Amino acid sequence: MAQLNADPRVMEFFPQLLTREKSDDLVDRVEAKLLEHGYGFWAVEIPGVASCAGFIGLSIPPFEAHFTPCVEIGWRLAAEHWGQGYATEGARAAMKHGFETLNLREIVSFTTPENLSSRKLMEKLGMTHDPAENFDHPSFPANHPMRNLVLYRKLAGK
Repeated sequence: MAQLNADPRVMEFFPQLLTREKSDDLVDRVEAKLLEHGYGFWAVEIPGVASCAGFIGLSIPPFEAHFTPCVEIGWRLAAEHWGQGYATEGARAAMKHGFETLNLREIVSFTTPENLSSRKLMEKLGMTHDPAENFDHPSFPANHPMRNLVLYRKLAGK
């Protein structure tokens, strides 16, 4: 996981690369959220290929915005596993779990406007984007290049 979070290709649309310590802290938070909420990010294993190719799942964003509280779907995979359908397969499973098992009414996702790969996956998942709902991430300073984000939504049954 530390190698994944230190890869500039993987972290291109995140504010910074993570040190080993910060990556370990992230894993600890993910595990705690799984215990607290009963859902969260799942480790992605590709049998015979990678014991940890990244993570995919559902989380509750830790900030306030016009669409919170909410449940977000997200993913982060090692670059060598991009373009092989793993993110799509895992995200579909996470979305199905959210709607069918957790009975969520809506799942959101967000990213920078430039992150076309993630946006394409959001659209494959049937999520829709309304430019009027783009927002500024409240944790980033006003002049931060990744402050402005696009929001995608999917309602249960749609």
